[in-house]
Parts: sequence; C-alpha cells; structure tokens
Amino acid sequence: MNQSKDIVLAFSGGLDTSFCVPYLKERGWNVHTVFADTGGVDAEERAYIEQRAADLGVASHVTVDGGPAIWDGFVRPFVWAGEGYQGQYPLLVSDRYLIVDAALKRAAELGTNAIAHGCTGMGNDQVRFDLAVKASGDYRIVAPIREIQKEHTQTRAYEQAYLEERGFGVRAKQKSYTINENLLGLTMSGGEIDTWSAPGEGARGWCAPRAEWPVEPLRVTVGFKNGEAVSLDGQPVGGAALLAKLNALFAPYGVGRGVYTGDTVIGLKGRIVFEAPGLVSLLAAHRALEEAVLTKQQNRFKPEIARKWVELVYEGFYHDPLKADLEAFLQSSQATVNGEVVLETRGGRVDAVAVTSPHILNAKGATYAQSADWGVEEAEGFIKLFGMSSTLWAEINR
Repeated sequence: MNQSKDIVLAFSGGLDTSFCVPYLKERGWNVHTVFADTGGVDAEERAYIEQRAADLGVASHVTVDGGPAIWDGFVRPFVWAGEGYQGQYPLLVSDRYLIVDAALKRAAELGTNAIAHGCTGMGNDQVRFDLAVKASGDYRIVAPIREIQKEHTQTRAYEQAYLEERGFGVRAKQKSYTINENLLGLTMSGGEIDTWSAPGEGARGWCAPRAEWPVEPLRVTVGFKNGEAVSLDGQPVGGAALLAKLNALFAPYGVGRGVYTGDTVIGLKGRIVFEAPGLVSLLAAHRALEEAVLTKQQNRFKPEIARKWVELVYEGFYHDPLKADLEAFLQSSQATVNGEVVLETRGGRVDAVAVTSPHILNAKGATYAQSADWGVEEAEGFIKLFGMSSTLWAEINR
C-alpha cells in the first residue's frame, strides 16, 4: 500500500486543485480526483468539474453526493449550537471534513494511503484537511500549493502561468478570487478583499444586490422537531433539500451576505465575503423558537457550549472527542424545540415574526409588563433579596 503511486486528490476544478493535477503527474503520481458535491454547484458546473478533470488527464474521477452527509454531520449540530464563529461567520468551510471522508473512501478503494489537497500554507483549510486525515489513520499527505510556496511568493500568478504554459486555460473569475461554494453558502477571498478594500462588483455570488431585490416581502414558515428543521410552509422537506430551498428563496432578497474579518487558526487576520442565505435564515428561525421554549438557565448557558463547539469545528478538531461530548449536551437541549416559525424578509435581513409551539414557557396568569398573578409585597420582597449583596455594598461603602 505504501509503495503505490496512486494518489487521491480532493478536487473542485478551481485554480488550486487544477494546478495540483499536472504538478503531481510530473512527479510520478497517478492522480485520482474526487469531487464531493456538497450542494453548491448546479448541473452545468458539476459537468464542468468532471470535464476539467478529464482535460487535465487524471487517471480516474468520481463525483460523490455530499448533501445528506453535510446536513447530518454539520448542519444539524450547528443549528442546535446556533452560534457563528466569533459571533459572525457561519462556518461555511465545514464541508471540508466531508470532502476528506470522500477522499479517504476512494483511497481505500484504490489501495493507497496517499492523499493530496490544494490548500495553501497560509490558510485554515490545510489544518482542517490534515487533522481530519491524521485522525482517520496512517496516510501520506501531499500538499502541492504548500510546496511551491517555498520558492514562490505570488502563488496564484505562478499557478496560472504553470497551467497556461501546459495548455490549460484558467477561468476569468479564478484570476481574481478564490471562490468556494457548497450547500452551506459561498465564500470569496483574494483581490481587493485581501487588501482591506471594498469588495468589487465581481465579488458577488448568490445574493442579489439591493437594486434587484423583489418589491413584495417574502414569508416562509419553518417547522422544527427536536431542534431539526423538517418542513417548509407545512410541507415535509428533508435535510439538504430544505436548506437548498431556503437558499433559493432568500438569496434574491440579499439575505445572509456579509464581509467578515476573523482570527484564523494560524494567527493571521482573515477577510472574506460570505453569502449564506439559507443557513442564516435557518439560524434565525431556530433561535426564535429556542428562546421561547428553553428555560432562562438553558438560554444563558447553552451559548458557552455552542461557542466551544464552533471553535473546535473551525480549527480542525472535527474528530476530537470533546466535540462529541458537546453534541450530546446540545442534542439533549433540543427535546422541546418543536413548533413553527414564520420568517419574513423585505431584503437584506430576515426576522422571525411569529412562533407557535406547545412548549412556549407562558405563565397562565402573567404577561411581561402587562399583568401578574403575584402581589406587590411579593415583588418588593423579591427585589430586596435579589439585590441584597449590591445594596449592602452601597450602604457600607457610600
């Protein structure tokens, strides 16, 4: 197995992974590409990726449907957690772990332990790919982009020239941006984004600009069972198909687009444009329902667990046992997160405007700031005891 010259390359058809094919072939490898279709491409793009692999002369190419896996392995626990990385970024890179799974499965079929990826030596994805592979067994990892960075500082220009010298064209959009799409959403980096300037008109994917938003508002009802979205407008819809539908509904209204700067795994500041219309809408619906049915202590404590879960996934520790421990808590917290939420958008943002559930924590005889089923003396006694420590401090130290 260790002597095999077969290598499995996680392939997207973009500049980096396209470069990897001739680079690896010229070093004696038989390159077998795997495209894990995690839902961000249409039939035309999928066909392009398959043809791109063939044009580059790979030994074999397979396309894997990753939609169900990305829902079960990421979307469900992420929505339970309900937190973006650093309060903003909805972890759109999390399909990387499922791409690794697809590549490892193909390697087992071919009888090789050699795995390649197109990650750079400057980004987060190299950490995610490498740690996921290392957690899965004894594999040899080859990263061509990291290798060329030892000698070339302008790697994208070098990759482009390398491909063109060998007769392989490069798409115009790949000359300016690194673009990643999947069921979760779209991210863009490179060009003016990396130089801290305003993103240009070319830095746009699914989300329509303000001038193109529909006039009529959009309302969608999302149904949940145990914290998992299971229906749209009363009709059962499963997993990946539900998120794809939300993407299609909310993208024309520009929902879920943002420019994000965050702390990367390796310590640099990272800046990207992201678009996640479906995921952002799903998070808004789930949070509105959850806030209504969980206790105050659950709502206060759960974000602490969520933030740690998000950090583990962001930083490559997808297979760390702590992640599974945290998911056990998150799943337990969802037992009463059942009901429906009405989402509304007029463009740019989405709001949960109505919530129905048999588990809403309503007090039968009291409504906040309107009516109460306790007396004035009880209220005054509560305030006295609740503020005892601060009141004593003020009295003694004034």
